[in-house]
Amino acid sequence: MSDFTAHLPGMLKNVSLVIVPLLLALTVHEASHGLVAWWLGDPTAKRAGRLTLNPFKHLDPMGTLLPMILLATGVRAVIGWAKPVPVNPGYFKNQNLGMMLVALAGPGSNFLLGLVFGQILHLILILHPTPQGASLDVLRWAANAAYYGVYINAALALFNLLPIPPLDGSNILAFFLPPQARARYMSVGRYGLLVVLVLAMTGLLGDIVGPLIESLASILLPEGL
Repeated sequence: MSDFTAHLPGMLKNVSLVIVPLLLALTVHEASHGLVAWWLGDPTAKRAGRLTLNPFKHLDPMGTLLPMILLATGVRAVIGWAKPVPVNPGYFKNQNLGMMLVALAGPGSNFLLGLVFGQILHLILILHPTPQGASLDVLRWAANAAYYGVYINAALALFNLLPIPPLDGSNILAFFLPPQARARYMSVGRYGLLVVLVLAMTGLLGDIVGPLIESLASILLPEGL
């Protein structure tokens, strides 16, 4: 118990750095799915109250709170998720195209959000030499949170682009498949979570996505970081 309490202040600081970018990344990701579906004629997400940036409408205890705790303790290989936004493709004029556009919205929003965090960090680094005292502490916290924001959004975008049903990448790939192959491919979705867990536990997920995350983050981060 004493070892845990000795590290508690540091853990709380790390949680404070992770919580804002992680909640924002997951919330924007899910809200973007619902927003694009709404633009394409599907009111399901809107009726469910999911077209909102209120994180409590999107959070999943296991998929959101647990990753924050793991990240705060220094674990880098973390899988996080929010409650999926309900989508009814029956409202779309072209169901396959509609599902692909809805799927693209999530990772696309995380890429843009990662770009925003990168620009915020760039601005903070320009201002960093001038403040003193408490202002400097605030900027250091903001810079670290923005740095986390870049990596969290890069990871969330690339993870969801994996072509494993029911991840977003599967709906993107399915658009290009013939009807019979598409139906067979998407039926694998019932095993999708198991496949992801096996990949994560064996380290293959990190081997596949890790280098891509580093490459994307290097593009989004200010030069020299």
